[in-house]
Amino acid sequence: MSFFSPSTKVSSPHSLQRKLLLILLTSLTAVSVLLGVLYNAGMRQTLMDQLNSQLRLTTERALNYSQGAPAVNSRLDAPGQAAGTLTARFVDKYVFNGGVLDERTGERQQLSQEDAIPMVDLELSDLHPDKDNFHPVRAHLTVGDYYLVAVKDSGSNGILIVGLPLHGTDLALRGMAWLTLFIALILIAGAGLAGSWLISRSLASLKRVASVAASVAAEDLDSGKVALTQRVPSADAIPGTEVGNVGNALNAMISNVSTALTAREKSQAQMRQFVADASHELRTPLSSIRGYTELLSATEHFSPDGQRSIDRVLQQSSRMGSLVENLLLLARLDEENSFKRSRLDLGMLTADITEDFKLTASDHHWEFECCAEQTMVFGDSASLRRVITNLLANARKHTSAGNTVTVTVDQDDETDEAVLEVHDTGEGIAPEFLPKVFERFTRADKARSGSDGTTGLGLPIAKSIVEAHGGSISVSSEPGNTVFEVRLPLAGEETGPKTPEAAVK
Repeated sequence: MSFFSPSTKVSSPHSLQRKLLLILLTSLTAVSVLLGVLYNAGMRQTLMDQLNSQLRLTTERALNYSQGAPAVNSRLDAPGQAAGTLTARFVDKYVFNGGVLDERTGERQQLSQEDAIPMVDLELSDLHPDKDNFHPVRAHLTVGDYYLVAVKDSGSNGILIVGLPLHGTDLALRGMAWLTLFIALILIAGAGLAGSWLISRSLASLKRVASVAASVAAEDLDSGKVALTQRVPSADAIPGTEVGNVGNALNAMISNVSTALTAREKSQAQMRQFVADASHELRTPLSSIRGYTELLSATEHFSPDGQRSIDRVLQQSSRMGSLVENLLLLARLDEENSFKRSRLDLGMLTADITEDFKLTASDHHWEFECCAEQTMVFGDSASLRRVITNLLANARKHTSAGNTVTVTVDQDDETDEAVLEVHDTGEGIAPEFLPKVFERFTRADKARSGSDGTTGLGLPIAKSIVEAHGGSISVSSEPGNTVFEVRLPLAGEETGPKTPEAAVK
């Protein structure tokens, strides 16, 4: 059994590297947005404070210029007034004098009636004609957006409105906003690239640890004959760091698993040797028992009960001999692959065996189908004959008389495999027994029990032989439809299987 589940993908949509990069970019974006908002808000406040100061000075110049001057004089003529300055004098809600200095030429232009109307409204509602209560407001005029303030004009007992253009301030704020956005995007993109490289470099050791774990998980630990030489490099297994702790723990676990596999293999080897030795030693006394029993049966006269006992001894000694031979065969199959391989036609071999069963087991209906002209495999004829014989004998023993057993031989061109199927219409295999059908000394349930005794080694022997030939065997069952399927690599044009990697070396 594998101690690790096979690793999936090293990089996934939810990998640690992507999560860390996402956290970095999200945090940097939030900080950039916060800093950008605060910086632009501070810059806006600074520029507006400067504009307020300029507007206050412009208003004072306009008021001072009006003192001692005729009421008809324009406040735009006051020394120091900047281009774009706007002044308007209202007396009883009517524009008495108003104009604006052109921003490009500096020439004075008369305000239109369209600009006077919104200024009257502002003077009534938003502007505060009090020098000590300085509250400028924003207004949209035909000459542009202006920052206006209203003060009392002592020279005419009216209200003087003074304004400065907002175009330059708005343009500076928009430019600052775009510049902030551009710098933030460049910063985030650069941080993304640099962060991705740094995170990838930092996680390289963790990826190496994962690679070692994946290589161990890919090993076929079920066989037990595995030398786990994979280890995390010492540089990635230094305790004290997160990755080092994981690497050190993984190395310790691999060592423990390797020790356990070695101990298991040693125990299995001892058990195989014991079974082989015991089976070999039991063959002689069992042969002697059968021989002496047959001699007694041939030379002595027994009562009917005595004769039945002698026959029973012969029957059981024969069964025990078969069991010993099967155990010895399994032990040899576990130890090494000593088959005498050659090219043979699986269809012809299966047809011959099926014909034999038609004669020896006539209480069943036997059918043979060969769907391929030639199904050549590379294997041991005697061993494969035993596999087919065991499968057909299993169908005969565990199904009642009158059932049909269909044997089919075909080939799968997609996988380059020969396919042998043994199908019977018997009672089926119980679902809880199906996963254990190829285990040793496992007997079938009552639904498939026949009159003949079984040792529970026929199917395990078939499985061992098939796997030793680089193939596979499987079973599916339900009442009236039980199918054993054997797959073997097809032989090449000359010798050997078409897929050498599938065969047991």
